[in-house]
Amino acid sequence: MKNPNFSAFHIRKWYLQTEEALAGEAGAPADGEPLLKFVIAACLYNPFAGKYVQDLSAWIDPSPELGQEFGRRIREAAQGRAIESYGKACLVGMDGEYEHGNALLTNPAANPVREALGGAKSWVPSTGKRGVPGTAIDIPLAHKNALYVRSHYDTVTATFNDGPNRDEVILIWAFATRGRLNARLGGLLAADVQGQNGLY
Repeated sequence: MKNPNFSAFHIRKWYLQTEEALAGEAGAPADGEPLLKFVIAACLYNPFAGKYVQDLSAWIDPSPELGQEFGRRIREAAQGRAIESYGKACLVGMDGEYEHGNALLTNPAANPVREALGGAKSWVPSTGKRGVPGTAIDIPLAHKNALYVRSHYDTVTATFNDGPNRDEVILIWAFATRGRLNARLGGLLAADVQGQNGLY
């Protein structure tokens, strides 16, 4: 058992991944500002690893504090830029259950992130899996205020060279400052949903 060093959690490491796209895959320049994507992740000791535990509230109840820290870190990483889309994921070490990671992706943990982004309205696309150090995971992105904005359907791929260990969970959030470069599939526009709510 490892002693907590952040609320009820023992965090071994924080990760930050940033990418900036100036042109699309075919070389066409950005139609406006470059696309910035951020991945923020925390590698946590999993106290449930290696055993079945029915009640996961020991993680769910304090998870809003994790959400607040993710919110603080994305504001810091974005340096004043507006965030338009988001997604979340978990990587669970091989001695843990997928359920352990999901316990940190529920509304109690997600709502503080929404608040940090100015009150995001839409549900957060999510994924996860079990893995070993170096496992790649694709994190889905969608518009923070309306799920059905086609231009903001996107993905960020992340990998962590030294985690998760067998008794760890990596909790991951991804963010983007705009939709895909040169998106041209029609449908609902981001400009039409500012301040709207939910699925729209």
